[in-house]
Amino acid sequence: MNNIATVVQHQTRGIEHIVEGVATSDGAGVKLTRVLSGKLQQRLDPFLMLDAFASDNPDDYIAGFPDHPHRGFETVTYMLAGHMRHRDSAGHEGLLEGGGVQWMTAGRGVIHSEIPEQVDGLMEGFQLWLNLPSQRKMIEPWYRDFPGAAIPEYVTPQGAKVRVIAGSSNGVAGAVAREITEPLYLDIHVPAGAEFSTALPDTHNAFIYVYRGTVTVDGVQVAARRMAILSNPGSLGNAPGANSVTLSAQEDARLILVAGKPLNEPIVQYGPFVMNTQQQIHQALNDYNNGHFA
Repeated sequence: MNNIATVVQHQTRGIEHIVEGVATSDGAGVKLTRVLSGKLQQRLDPFLMLDAFASDNPDDYIAGFPDHPHRGFETVTYMLAGHMRHRDSAGHEGLLEGGGVQWMTAGRGVIHSEIPEQVDGLMEGFQLWLNLPSQRKMIEPWYRDFPGAAIPEYVTPQGAKVRVIAGSSNGVAGAVAREITEPLYLDIHVPAGAEFSTALPDTHNAFIYVYRGTVTVDGVQVAARRMAILSNPGSLGNAPGANSVTLSAQEDARLILVAGKPLNEPIVQYGPFVMNTQQQIHQALNDYNNGHFA
């Protein structure tokens, strides 16, 4: 309780901009909403992409994402509902289920597939791409599944339920930590009439994505299926001490809060490859075409 009271006393961040995602498809025709895309990569560095998917129509997801390569970044898949089978060229395999998280470091290169293991019902979740720093882009691929029970949770005095996927919130450490980008990834359930606050490092870019209900941040409402980019300390009238975010809900609401320390490095992307130079992209294509991925 002391942690939460301390946060509220600090200057909180406001909203810089609200983003509506773009409906698209990927893989073998999976329908999704691309919320964070290339035009926001510099502003939300170190994050490269956020896709939201939610459908109970099997035609929207059943074909999944057959074999495809990645190099130079990490993927974080968070399943709210459904069953997705992962297989990759490094020999990893796992079944991702509702409430679970798959964290994959593509590093120097991996080929993987993500195929639903259900023929009906709701498939819902997110995939977030997190950039790797230049000195770690060519590390060995890494992969881990975290079942729902392995994601730390806490409940605030006002009844907000928080799942800590990465980073730390109000003294609760998440399932994953990264030293350089220091990502924070929270799934927050706020009951009607409640307020929630958490610290945000001054150094971090941050955003929220509301997927149920509506929340209010610094007097601005953010509706469902909208991303709100949080203003950085010192911008838009915020003092340098704007090191927290406070949000409230008039109705039951659910959202993810994501923050990370920018790398401030060049971003050169060609589809599933994200490097620092065009030459490195050419090398990635050459390595993939010649079977040099894991």
